[in-house]
Amino acid sequence: MSQFLRPLAIFNSSWTRPCIIRTSKQSRSFAKPLLLGAAVSIFSAAYAVQSTTIHLDADPSLPDSKFEIDPATSIAFPKTLLVPSKFPLPQFSLIGVGVRTVSFLGIKVYSVGFYADLANPNLNIPMTATPEEKIDHIVRNTACAIRIVPTRGTSYSHLRDGFMRALTARMQLAHTRATITPAEEPAAQSSLRTLKSLFPNTSMSKGKPFDIVLLAPLRNPSRPRTLVLQDMGSVENDWVAEEFVLAYFEGNGISPPLKKAVTERVKTFGK
Repeated sequence: MSQFLRPLAIFNSSWTRPCIIRTSKQSRSFAKPLLLGAAVSIFSAAYAVQSTTIHLDADPSLPDSKFEIDPATSIAFPKTLLVPSKFPLPQFSLIGVGVRTVSFLGIKVYSVGFYADLANPNLNIPMTATPEEKIDHIVRNTACAIRIVPTRGTSYSHLRDGFMRALTARMQLAHTRATITPAEEPAAQSSLRTLKSLFPNTSMSKGKPFDIVLLAPLRNPSRPRTLVLQDMGSVENDWVAEEFVLAYFEGNGISPPLKKAVTERVKTFGK
């Protein structure tokens, strides 16, 4: 399978911080207005050779029910992400949130939300499937998004290193399970190097959302799936694009609370 790199970043506009809820004995607080913006540019021979600016906006008057709060960090995630554009991305629905911690001290690094296009008519989740099978089915058959919100100042290189460790482990697992062929591996390894090169050596601000979007499979079977990183660029390779998202749900997952939340939610999915 050949590997392609889309030579542009998708999400180029600024993002405001997400809602953070604080409580006290004297008063009850509600989620602060959430204003999120992004710019999307998608080049595809089969689907829209265009560049367009899109915005993800939350109405300040919306009630708290429009958001889900990560209980570990009090960071709010919109339950629905709408991305209007000339060639719109689908409406993403929030499936679960959780916190990513590191070290034996349990230092909270970021909150993460998992979204998917649950309205995709090609999804057809089997009711009898296990939660793990349903998650796998969602990732492989529809557009998904991972939203990361740092709980402290960090860096893109730190985030990159964590992703690369997870994907290296996924590659070793693929060898054990024989789920990647010798013909597919060179393109996947090349895409892994490309992915690693996309991350800048700059800091990440506390509370600033960082979105990673897995585009839906294309009708043209010769075109691989695309993984898009906000403000950085994209990589086209089926294995890398899908395994990047699935890494969050292998074993305990990159964020065990996220996996637990998503696993509980998908139990109700299916036809």
